[in-house]
This record gives sequence, C-alpha cells and structure tokens, in this order.
Amino acid sequence: MESLPLAISILKPMLWLVPILLVLAILKSPSFKGWFGENLVSKKASLRLPQEVYFPYNNVTIPDGPGTTQIDHIYVSRFGVFVVETKNMKGWIFGRADQPQWTQAIYKSKHKFQNPIRQNYKHLRTLETLLSLPLSRLHTVIVFTGDSTFKTDFPGCVCTLSNFTDYIKSFDAPLLTTEEVSEVRSKIESGRLAEGYSTHAAHVEYLRNKHR
Repeated sequence: MESLPLAISILKPMLWLVPILLVLAILKSPSFKGWFGENLVSKKASLRLPQEVYFPYNNVTIPDGPGTTQIDHIYVSRFGVFVVETKNMKGWIFGRADQPQWTQAIYKSKHKFQNPIRQNYKHLRTLETLLSLPLSRLHTVIVFTGDSTFKTDFPGCVCTLSNFTDYIKSFDAPLLTTEEVSEVRSKIESGRLAEGYSTHAAHVEYLRNKHR
C-alpha cells in the first residue's frame, strides 16, 4: 500500500495524455474521416452550386429490400439527379472503372477498397426505384476529399474536392421539368428515413450482418 501514493504521483503528470490520445483515436477513426469528408463536400457544394437550382440532400438513408442504403449526397436539378459518393482518402489511388476493387497506396503500404463507381451504382438503382426515374436521368459522382493522387486514368465522374462542382455544372441539358423536380424532391423527403443515431446504427448493423 505504501507504493500506491508513489505510483499515483508518478502517473499523475501523464493524465493529460489521456484526452489527447482519445482525440487522436477519434480523428483517425473511419467514421470520423467519412463524416469530415462528407462535410467538406456539403460546404463546397453550398458555395458553388446555387441551391435554387441544385436542391441538396445529405446523408440520405433509404429502405432497400431487407435493409437500407445510405447515400452521402443527392443534388436534384433540372439537369438530372446527381448522386455523390464521398471518399476521404490519401495516398496514390489505382483502379479501373470495371474492377471490383481499387487500391490505395501510402508509401509501401497498400489497401484494397470497393470500387466506388460500383458502390454508387447500387445507390442509383435504389433511387431509380424510389423516384420512378430511368437511370439516364441519374448521374453518378465520386469525390475524393483527402490528399490523394490518381495514378490511373479514371472516368470524368471520379473527381476531387476542387473540381466536383465543375463536373456537376458541366451537365447543362435539361432532363427534368420543374414539376418533375418537385416530384423527385417530394419522393426523397417522404422516402428517406429520419436522420439520427438509431437510423445510422441500424444501417451499420445491417452492413455488418450482410458481410459476415
């Protein structure tokens, strides 16, 4: 027991490290990185995409068969419905549009991840059903927000934070009437699940069980 006060006196100056280590762990977590990247896209879009033309919907969770589909961003406009998948990643990015997986390389470390074009295609198909729209009126957009460098040629829909709004604006042929835009917005608003912890937790649990 005599050693207890001594141990406390030794450890006490180190207690300030605990909150710092906790914050660092949170900052490095995939969920925080995803949230941060999505917020960067939302902020950039609010500055560059006029909201009277491009109506934004962020973090949209939609029932999909036995589970749910979570879509980072949807922008509804007369020029179509833009479905955005955000990737907050750094390093070199390799891949082809037809590959199931792409590769992230950071120095000598390599990591495989799902082809985001394929991932977003599933989102488009879910919206195709919900909105009763043909796929030709839905546009896929992939946005890498981190300090990443594309090392292979990707389709134009694969963008960075600096140019994704320019890509969206490049679609200038009207595909929807004003009435159709209103109908699409109404279907998204009525079809999406309420935002919140319970919806997110249920979606994460569905994905965990799906990939077991």
